[in-house]
Amino acid sequence: MAEVRSNALAHPVPQPWGDTLSRRRIAFVIAAVMLGMLLSALDQTVVGTAMPRIIASLNGLQHYAWVATGYLLASTASMPIWGKLSDAYGRKRFFIIGMAIFVVGSVLCGQSHSMTELILFRAFQGLGAGAMMPISQAIIGDIFPPARRAKWTGVLMSVWGVATIIGPLIGGWITDSSLGWRWTFYVNVPIGIIAVTFAAFALPAHVSLRKHSIDYVGSALLVAATVPLLLGLSWGGNTYSWTSPEIIGMFVFSALMWVAFFLREMRAAEPVINPRLFENNIFTVSAVASALTSAAMFGAIMFLPLFVQGVLGKSATNSGIILMPLMMGAIVTSIGAGQILARTGKYKVIVIVGTILTALGAYLLSRMGLDTGWTTVVRNMVVMGLGMGVAMSAYTVIVQNQYPSHRLGEVTAGLQFFRSIGSTIGLAIFGTILNNQFAANMKSNLPAALQKYDGSTALDNPQVLLSPAASEKIHAMFSQFGAQGEQLFMAFMHAVRVSLSAAISDLFLIASVVGVIALVVVLFLREDPLRKTHMTLEQTEMLFAEAEAGATGGFSPEGAAAEGGQEPEITCGPEAEAEPEPAA
Repeated sequence: MAEVRSNALAHPVPQPWGDTLSRRRIAFVIAAVMLGMLLSALDQTVVGTAMPRIIASLNGLQHYAWVATGYLLASTASMPIWGKLSDAYGRKRFFIIGMAIFVVGSVLCGQSHSMTELILFRAFQGLGAGAMMPISQAIIGDIFPPARRAKWTGVLMSVWGVATIIGPLIGGWITDSSLGWRWTFYVNVPIGIIAVTFAAFALPAHVSLRKHSIDYVGSALLVAATVPLLLGLSWGGNTYSWTSPEIIGMFVFSALMWVAFFLREMRAAEPVINPRLFENNIFTVSAVASALTSAAMFGAIMFLPLFVQGVLGKSATNSGIILMPLMMGAIVTSIGAGQILARTGKYKVIVIVGTILTALGAYLLSRMGLDTGWTTVVRNMVVMGLGMGVAMSAYTVIVQNQYPSHRLGEVTAGLQFFRSIGSTIGLAIFGTILNNQFAANMKSNLPAALQKYDGSTALDNPQVLLSPAASEKIHAMFSQFGAQGEQLFMAFMHAVRVSLSAAISDLFLIASVVGVIALVVVLFLREDPLRKTHMTLEQTEMLFAEAEAGATGGFSPEGAAAEGGQEPEITCGPEAEAEPEPAA
């Protein structure tokens, strides 16, 4: 043991600690991670249900989009920074800090008395959320080698599916009860306290064997590159046109900052996102494929409720009920794919099948129309969900299989970062397509008597299908047409349904094309069998030395198998609460 310890100090590489924990301790660690993920997932779905009531209370309809945008900006931009910090200074402290920020942000959101306050506090919450997802998956990587990790990653990712179903139910109940909308934020407090308590007692302390240098300049450049990119994607086609000076300026500035960030990271001692990660085929393919799949997935998640309620006229208390078939499919394959990966150690076929199902599901959704039956809608959602479940869990394990434990935070956060960018780009593009196609369709579908009506622009809004108040307002407008008013109103509502159906069908068809592109990318994925053990100390030391010398930092499982052997015992956990002194 002394020999191993001296080796570690000579070549200071932190080691995974899963093999030193008891089964009971590991169970508590998994519970802490699941609670942290549930905290973040529930918040998004619960708050989403309450937003109309919140907007009405704070009188801030014009700032509606910023509540989500602020959260997204903060979480996405901070993900890689949190991941790198957890590699350097330990998962435990930053996982707890992230949850604490999230809970404090929840309380502040509940105390908001203006939309400005709510937006700022949601952004603060987003900073905490940026730590919780990548670090939780890195913690699982610390406990289990990749083959066993796949099983648990699938189970953990299914938490998101469950939260999507139950979150809107909880949000709707809280909003409609005497508690009021503020409790949609306060409900995070007890869950957060339990999660922080579990993490504080269950997660081992970090053993720091060397000093780290934080790349402050790289972190600032990353934020400067990400924020205008996401703002441009969120505002483009909505607040400003895509060709406006504001949007073009944001994209140009973002591009310049990305170049500066790349140049900085190539020289940094400990980069936030190492550009050399992309020299590894598996990381590059996984990042691109997961970004494309996320774009297709979030298009379905966001616009399916609009189709079901607006086009088919199905009433539902919340979007969670509507999306239940899709999420149930995702839960099944998220867990099932993890089990198969754990048993076989091979992933390429699973990922290809999952991508095919995602593209096929989107195509089936694009074939729906006004006369589509609910059974067909459910079938199409299940197919899409089965594909989504694989994408939600597999890529994280595939990428983590390539790197030693001391880099899991960096690579996991990097993958999550590109996944978040992909979903943002997808939502921005799909939203623009929906608006443009709906407006174009309405011009041809609107009754002739209304074509030249001065207030026709007021009719160019699919919200009339979802909001009884909007529908009644439009209905009242038709009274000026006299006896034909009721007939024109019915013709108008039919035109809205037809136009919305065609627009959403186009959107799903493009999502299917994106899925096909993702499939082509996945075909280039190299398959390295999942390791059944953690890397040995010698292997991590070798990779660490290569990374410092400018090598790729990737990992070949075949090489690890050739080296053989189990990981040496490294003391950690309760007996290592105090960090040792650095070597002289």
